[in-house]
Amino acid sequence: MPAMSNITQSVCWWPFVPNKLAPEAFVRAAAEAGYAAVELVPKEHWQLVKDHGLAISSVGAHASLTLGLNRRDQHERIEREINDNLTLAQRWGIPTMICFSGNRDGLSDAVGAEATAVGLKRVAKAAESAGVTLVLELLNSKVDHPDYQADHTAWGVQVIEAVGSPRVKLLYDIYHMQIMEGDLIRTIRAAHLHIGHYHTAGNPGRNDLDTAQEIFYPPVLRAIAETGYTGYVTHEFTPKGDPIAALRDTFAMCAAYL
Repeated sequence: MPAMSNITQSVCWWPFVPNKLAPEAFVRAAAEAGYAAVELVPKEHWQLVKDHGLAISSVGAHASLTLGLNRRDQHERIEREINDNLTLAQRWGIPTMICFSGNRDGLSDAVGAEATAVGLKRVAKAAESAGVTLVLELLNSKVDHPDYQADHTAWGVQVIEAVGSPRVKLLYDIYHMQIMEGDLIRTIRAAHLHIGHYHTAGNPGRNDLDTAQEIFYPPVLRAIAETGYTGYVTHEFTPKGDPIAALRDTFAMCAAYL
């Protein structure tokens, strides 16, 4: 077991609420299981999260997932939305906001990467001033998000390096990148300086981090800890069984390696 790190665990709202648990039951169960934060919480429930002693680890930076930063004609709108949300994030102590490349829709990867970097440069200074990190999410385009452009780590790293801001990084989603490219541990070690947030889930199915799916999480989590990462690892899985037991079991398993 590695030495204690500064990594804290978070859990996503949407896989649990409302299909598995009511808002208050979910937040209470997350707090009792040991989580430090909840993620992607609807704004009307932010106070509920705070009242249970939890932080909000991340929220969306802009709309939408499919029409995003790779479209220059969307930059003005996205900049306005990000600036508004940075103000809220700063006020509520939210450290991270999630950004999206958008779908290719015929754009080459080179043109899309350049446009995405330009869009992120427009808001990088504001993020630095707010002390909030913008993370560009890597998603799979094979199963869940057809045609999404930021679907490989190398493309994301190219964008982040072009922006050149300490407050603009990648959201490395382990589930999505297992589907697209695998080689998780080597990639995490190579790209860790450009990664500002992590998501987990089991593959296939986006369910529990158990032995019925193909990702062996203990060494992946150890690799994250060994990079010196100090942010959140957020679990974004849909539980197959009892949701409260899944929250508890996932936290306990991951705590042994983070």
